[in-house]
Amino acid sequence: MSSPLERKAEQIDWAGKNYLVVDDFIGVRQLLRESLRSLGARNIDQAASGGEAIALLAKTRYDVVLCDFNLGDGKNGQQVLEEARVRNFLLPSSVWMMVSAEKSVESVMGAAEHQPDAYLVKPITEGVLLTRLNRAWHRKQVFRPIDQAYAEKDYLRAARLCDEQIAASRVHETELLRMKARLMEKSGEPEKAREAYERVLAGREYQWARSGLAKIRMVNGELEQARQMFLGVIAENRYYIDAYDQLAQVYQNMGKYEEACSILERATKLSPNSVPRQRNLGKVCLKLGNVAMAEKAFRKCIAIGEYSVRKTPDAYFGLARVCGLKNDPKEALVLLGAAQREFGAEHPDMPLRAKITEGLVYHESGDYRHARKAGDELEAQLNARPERPDVPTCLEMATLLFAVGVKDAPVELLCYVARNNHDNAVLLDEVQAIFEKARMGEEGASLIRAAKKEASDLMNQGVLLWKTGKLGEAVAWMRNARTKLPNNQRILFNAAQVLVSHMKEKGYDELMAAEAHEVLAHVDQLQPGQQRFAQLMEQLAALVPKVEEAPAEETPTPPTEPEA
Repeated sequence: MSSPLERKAEQIDWAGKNYLVVDDFIGVRQLLRESLRSLGARNIDQAASGGEAIALLAKTRYDVVLCDFNLGDGKNGQQVLEEARVRNFLLPSSVWMMVSAEKSVESVMGAAEHQPDAYLVKPITEGVLLTRLNRAWHRKQVFRPIDQAYAEKDYLRAARLCDEQIAASRVHETELLRMKARLMEKSGEPEKAREAYERVLAGREYQWARSGLAKIRMVNGELEQARQMFLGVIAENRYYIDAYDQLAQVYQNMGKYEEACSILERATKLSPNSVPRQRNLGKVCLKLGNVAMAEKAFRKCIAIGEYSVRKTPDAYFGLARVCGLKNDPKEALVLLGAAQREFGAEHPDMPLRAKITEGLVYHESGDYRHARKAGDELEAQLNARPERPDVPTCLEMATLLFAVGVKDAPVELLCYVARNNHDNAVLLDEVQAIFEKARMGEEGASLIRAAKKEASDLMNQGVLLWKTGKLGEAVAWMRNARTKLPNNQRILFNAAQVLVSHMKEKGYDELMAAEAHEVLAHVDQLQPGQQRFAQLMEQLAALVPKVEEAPAEETPTPPTEPEA
């Protein structure tokens, strides 16, 4: 006897759904459109290219997407799906079907990495399409109640909804547990994610669940156990590509770069069209001094990244470094110019990063005069702007400036990094190592201590005001602290908590809520998947006034407190 959930799923209102058909041939689009109309579908949009598809996906939440793999010039179907995932254009209940005549292992593997709900090989009959669409739709609709919470990044509420769906019907328990594990990871709750994965494995062996457990081991620092688990997954399924990427990260965390290089090389042979994988291979090879393989990986990364949302300037900078090591600064400068033209509009730090790489290229090729000139220009750029770049750029810049004989600017950069990361012991050790390389070990240690004290004092004063009930003053103090230390995650979280506490006591304030959301979005960008982010997002959602009277809610999550 079917469950209420299954009976509800059988009564599909195909007419009320939004559809997108993506194919570069008008005849195929018309054929797929007619197949959907035979179901009763009315709202069918069409796109003839990857670019058109992305524009439509950005405007409309589609229930069903039928997308060809080869779309002519521009983005292919894999890259459209990849961008839709990265930019959150798809809800958990959306169905994505890849429809293609492409049968090569390379293409199928590349598409599969981004988890379409089905991969249909042309030519397909209407019957096959409708059968697969029905099957995928029934499987995915279990996530529809979770969609809104997921879209609002209220991951804890979404996880509770997963539990409610499992309690209502165990037919889709495995898919719901997989979603719950992902939500727990996004919420900084690895132990709850582990419980979900283990519950899945108690019923059946799935590589994704075993790999999920291994990732948690890696995050917890249990590197040898994680290594063995990833090797086990690969032994069971040599095509489970994510395990290769994660294993490579384990090896890097262990300092075993040769092994990381080897595993990434194996992965790129199986599925070569991943921009992040080729970029990571290039970086590891560069660290090892394997110039030939680094060059091959970076060039491949640039080629396949032309239409990918995953493309970054890193491959250009990496290849420029390779050119420096090959004593070819001329091509390096061409690459740096291309990177600035390609990424300058969306990456405000491009001039700085390009100048840093230029200086490193000259320094590594032995042209110390031009390296010093690049350092002087870099220092001038730095002095002309009040804001500072991200941590890796700051560290790279400080290293170069010390190397070419500049002192004050790199010291200021390293102190900035220390103040904004005053409780990150690993990063502070890296900062200390740069000071020591510049023969400033003792002075550097003293500067780091002073930076840590400054950050702690700023944070603790705000917490004290909050604890003594001076909420208005606490809000003002934390705003000032954020201005001084805009990337200090502890201060950002505490600032958001003070805003939430103020609204709990004084009443909901739309501007204050927007400010809290902005602060949390920034900290989530700095380091995704933190527990306090999920908790504060849930508390913020609970503060929004209800439009109409709702039934009594379950006991809310206890509020977190600002950290001293």
